[in-house]
Amino acid sequence: MTWVLVVAGFAALIMLHEGGHFVVAKMTGMRVERFFLFFPPKLVSIKRGETEYGIGMIPLGGFVKITGMNPEELEAAERGEQVEHKPGLLEQLEGADSGSVTPQSIEAGATDPEIIRRAYYNQPVWKRIAVIAAGPVVNIVLAFVILFGLSFTLDKAVGTGVEVNQLTDNSPAAGKLEPGDRVVSIDGVPASNLQFEDRIDRFRSEINSHKCAGTQVDGCTATTPVQLVVDRGGKQTAVSVTPAYNADEERSLIGIGFGPTQTEPLYGSVGQGISYAGDTTWLITSKTVSAIARIFLPEQRKQLSGPVGSSRALNEAIGFGLEDGLFLLALISLSLGIINLFPFLPLDGGHIFWSLVEKVRGQRVPFSVIERASAIGFLLILMLFVVGLTNDLGRLGDDALNPK
Repeated sequence: MTWVLVVAGFAALIMLHEGGHFVVAKMTGMRVERFFLFFPPKLVSIKRGETEYGIGMIPLGGFVKITGMNPEELEAAERGEQVEHKPGLLEQLEGADSGSVTPQSIEAGATDPEIIRRAYYNQPVWKRIAVIAAGPVVNIVLAFVILFGLSFTLDKAVGTGVEVNQLTDNSPAAGKLEPGDRVVSIDGVPASNLQFEDRIDRFRSEINSHKCAGTQVDGCTATTPVQLVVDRGGKQTAVSVTPAYNADEERSLIGIGFGPTQTEPLYGSVGQGISYAGDTTWLITSKTVSAIARIFLPEQRKQLSGPVGSSRALNEAIGFGLEDGLFLLALISLSLGIINLFPFLPLDGGHIFWSLVEKVRGQRVPFSVIERASAIGFLLILMLFVVGLTNDLGRLGDDALNPK
């Protein structure tokens, strides 16, 4: 069920992104030939009006095919002729599996004056920029809206109480502690009047002080147990739990999560929610841009994730709770929006960049120039994909590469 939610989440991001291009293209009078979720070969499609809507078999994205996005072919159609042109990868994908329900395109020889008039490259620069920018803008706005909604679910701790609010199955604490147990002390360290975060840090430090004999290895048990006193139903109970070392966390754990016994909303007004969403959006944006800018630094490359890592993280977040899953979905949506605005083809920002160049020059940029320049963007995207996928496989571990 969790993976269904993950796939649905990614599909929703794709649909909304491409939907942004589609809606604004229609609003500005452009002719949209195809609107697809995922890439062909197509599973199913249907024609409504002048547009073919479909679902492809390759779940790596989606596309909106707008008439006349190749200026050379558009100019040839305006002259009533065709040019020999070897379509690029993106053009091949968008044109794959065309059939009787696919509207006629300029690439296929359409010379109808109305079709040519509504072609992408026959529109003013501002319209083209609006259409291309709409996809990333939808991703960014969606992230902002999710973060705004999540702001009203955030609480802050009040009072001095600390309780067990999570219990991991098959952990050292399973069967000994229960969610809702109020922690009185850990190894004699009381739940004092310190700030909640400071109390938790002290408790975790105390648990981590219990070490395994010899070298700490994943799963080894400590030589001494943690002594807890908890209040359960008004009665204090002493509980002894032996921690186990977790290599991923690099510390000893007993398998519980701490929470405050009393909370109050962290943000209580619309204005505060907007402020939180804006601050978080800016933080994620700046970190995303910074990470891409430092891609050539070895330590920075290790932080990148590809589609496997993103889906795995989203799967784990949904497993923890709806709020965690929504936050990560907002993070991915915002990152997609920001990255798509980088000025390299085939990213949306590349189309915007060349439209601005055309505006400055006062005439169309030769498509051959755009194609050569797009090689830089393609190499960058390929490098990001390879680095991210390599990191994902490394995080999955050797067993994923060498199954027994």
